[in-house]
Amino acid sequence: MCGIAGLIEQNPDASIGAMLKAIEHRGRDDEGVWTSPPVNGAGQRACLGHRRLSIIDTSSAGHQPMLSHDGRFVVILNGEIYNYRELREQLIAKGHQFRTQTDTEVLLTVWAEWGEGCLDRLNGMFAFALWDDRERALYLVRDHVGIKPLYYANVRKPDRKGGCLVFASEIKAILASGLIRAELDLESLHQFLTFLWTPDPNTLFKNIKTVPPGHLLEWRDGQINVRQWWDISFDEIEEGRSEEWWQERVLETLDRVVRLEMVADVPLGSFLSGGIDSSSIVALMKQHSNGRRVGTYTIGIESSDLRYDIIPDDVEWARKVNQQLDTDYHEIMLRPDVGELLPKLVYHMDEPAIDMAIPAYLVSQSARESMRVMLSGMGGDEVFAGYPRQMAMRIAGAFDPVPQLLRRSVMKAVAAALPGGMPGKLTAPLRNAKKFARSAALDFADRYLGFGTYFTDEAKQKLYSNELREATNGIDAYAKHREYFARAKDAAPLNQLLYVDLKTFLPCLNLMTTDKTSMAANLEVRVPFLNREMLTLTARMPPDLKLKGLKRKYILKKAAEKLLPRDVVWRKKAGFGAPIRSWLRGPLRPMVDDLLSEETIQRRGLFRPEEVRRIIEANLSGREDFNLQVFQLLNLELWQRAFID
Repeated sequence: MCGIAGLIEQNPDASIGAMLKAIEHRGRDDEGVWTSPPVNGAGQRACLGHRRLSIIDTSSAGHQPMLSHDGRFVVILNGEIYNYRELREQLIAKGHQFRTQTDTEVLLTVWAEWGEGCLDRLNGMFAFALWDDRERALYLVRDHVGIKPLYYANVRKPDRKGGCLVFASEIKAILASGLIRAELDLESLHQFLTFLWTPDPNTLFKNIKTVPPGHLLEWRDGQINVRQWWDISFDEIEEGRSEEWWQERVLETLDRVVRLEMVADVPLGSFLSGGIDSSSIVALMKQHSNGRRVGTYTIGIESSDLRYDIIPDDVEWARKVNQQLDTDYHEIMLRPDVGELLPKLVYHMDEPAIDMAIPAYLVSQSARESMRVMLSGMGGDEVFAGYPRQMAMRIAGAFDPVPQLLRRSVMKAVAAALPGGMPGKLTAPLRNAKKFARSAALDFADRYLGFGTYFTDEAKQKLYSNELREATNGIDAYAKHREYFARAKDAAPLNQLLYVDLKTFLPCLNLMTTDKTSMAANLEVRVPFLNREMLTLTARMPPDLKLKGLKRKYILKKAAEKLLPRDVVWRKKAGFGAPIRSWLRGPLRPMVDDLLSEETIQRRGLFRPEEVRRIIEANLSGREDFNLQVFQLLNLELWQRAFID
């Protein structure tokens, strides 16, 4: 687990040191740089840089950049190839020899043997750069679902022949090259305000893109070609199997991928929320730990901070699971100096922080005191349909026979009548009911997109300054989502939703946040539910086993009954976030008044100050639940101060 950076430029050595310094936190064990001779008539050279966090073969043999035996290929790898031992045996049978015990050398060799075709053989989480010296070509490759990040910029300047390519694990390293200036991308801002995040390949930075999940970028002769190498398919649903058969397949597959992802030469543990996903992982880890207690880490929220966020108590359930599984249990209560922490998080994330980033960073910091690798239950909701919005889609579908004109008028009246952010036990149900009423009357795709919308198009028009309104006129923030809905149009309705989430919400918000917050603490996080074997299994599964009636993650829960107490398995789902509703009324209120003041908003020129103030006041009064929107605007200002100013 590491940080990678590189560039193709006339004088790359002048930039690579600063780039690696910017991502030093991703790997403090080692640093390496490799630079080629000139690769074209413009005198450009390829340069690859690496920061290492040693996980597999922690000796100096794992030093990167790593060259193939014949010197043709050079690679830098961020991540892990879980099936590298199996691939190594296949390659030895073909006559290949190995100098190390690393998965990096296996990656070099499978590419030498099968070229791009080797990607279909890899099971892991990875982002890597590979230089082919014979072909004078660079390949940037990102894993199937985007567990590890990879960014690039194609820089073209009048004073340079042919421009240059810059890439890295984090955007701050690209900026540190000095070859591109940080500028706000207005289309991406339009998307960010809609969702709290920006869909791939866009970032909030103008001209800096992501290599999308399951894609590779090829650079050759100054030309860039980005193409997809993997996609999930729901075309081969296996009907006719019994529920018991699927339970067994789920349990044996989860057991196999957990065991596979426990491969490490350093201390390894797991996050534990007391929910079905993390608890199942810990139960299986216990079976493969040779009698050693599994190190687990849980984060809880003070009861005083839950006044505006009535959610199940994760700590209570985590303690219960710990009692059953007898883990090496660590419990951290969320008591941050949030005003001091937020700017640091924004810097590490390269973009405005969301609420889940705060507990994710703090629990990663705590775990790093004794662990280098942690397993996480991230991804269980995406592959087994665990989100309330997926259940809400099924409920809303019951109203489809009602004429749309009548549906819309009734739902609009219901949404207007429901209160917003008042404290009390009905806070969460009323908040969700209001959001449901706003979207339930829409068509299928728009309905789902509405459930994930924070600033609607109408709200953005009120918020935007005249200049921003004109600049974003005609831009559809939902364009990428609609593209994915179109790709999956022949799949069952639930699988369409899962496909869209797998391409957008999962990599662009959840996985990005998990990677950046954990690597800020120099910690590797692995996600067994997103292992390629698990994705292949669930893609073949009848969708009614994922969401059965209104029972979310049904087949996973039935399988987990063999591992955990029934009340743990069927407990109410809790979200993983911070109590920002309480913080915005307490410790963050002075920061909101300062950073979102009329003077600041006016100077930025993006929003109308009076509308920003109206949103803040409506939220504080409880007339509306605009907490996430206020938090979003606050972090956007912090991001602009960190990167743009």
